[in-house]
Amino acid sequence: MVAHLEALQRIADDNGGNRASGTSGYEASARYVEEQLRAAGYNPVRQTFTFRGEGRSRKQVESFNILADTGGSAENTVVVGGHLDSVREGPGINDNGSGVAAILEIAKWMKETGTTPVNRVRFAFWGGEEDGLYGSQHYVDELSKAEKAQTAANLNVDMMASPNGVRSIHDGDGSDFGHAGPNGSKQIEDVFFRFFQENSLPAETTPFDGGSDYDAFLQAGIPGGGLFSGDVESKTQAQVQSYGGVAGKKLDSCYHKACDTIKNTDADLLKEMSAALAYATTSYALAPRG
Repeated sequence: MVAHLEALQRIADDNGGNRASGTSGYEASARYVEEQLRAAGYNPVRQTFTFRGEGRSRKQVESFNILADTGGSAENTVVVGGHLDSVREGPGINDNGSGVAAILEIAKWMKETGTTPVNRVRFAFWGGEEDGLYGSQHYVDELSKAEKAQTAANLNVDMMASPNGVRSIHDGDGSDFGHAGPNGSKQIEDVFFRFFQENSLPAETTPFDGGSDYDAFLQAGIPGGGLFSGDVESKTQAQVQSYGGVAGKKLDSCYHKACDTIKNTDADLLKEMSAALAYATTSYALAPRG
């Protein structure tokens, strides 16, 4: 995964310091992801969309998602996704190169180990997230009624390696923050907690606040959940007891800044969070039908 982060850092360095949708940095990032997926045996496809950019001109921006499927029944599709784009202010290595690296390695690992999914896994790399969650919204909008019904779960990862981070799981049943996902979201939360508990790793919940690509799925009635290591919140003393780090300091002080470089990541946290994602992905991929 660190090799993927290094590659994304090089791409940003070579393209004006960022990997934002509609830029050469995004295109180069996409080509890197596609090359990795093809080498592993996938057939990635681009799903294009447009959105209005910021500023007075509000120019039309063309971007795309990257989708790659495993085998398995499409009747129970698990969408494992994270956004590929960065903000224009920086390279976006924690946000969300860390999620991209984790998804890529899980996709490769499933091929390398000969894992044969019962249920199809669709690995998704969203564009336009930093501009308004446009890529994931377009994906859900394009689903037919039948395809929505066939989407069993969305597992979303957005920041997995915050330098002063935490292990947080989206509050699927709303028991902690009052915003529950559709039926099935609690089961996603439970799967993630099970992994951390079995590995003696403290974890906590985080709310569905509408701030990432899970939102379009939830609004469409699709069960959702995922992982988040933190951004602008300050770490509490209680969190220091659970995770280490520095109390009173932001979980990621370089969030949406030029300093969100590879130096702004915690490799150990990335390893733990990606392992949880792999566990949840394979749990759903291998779950008995029905």
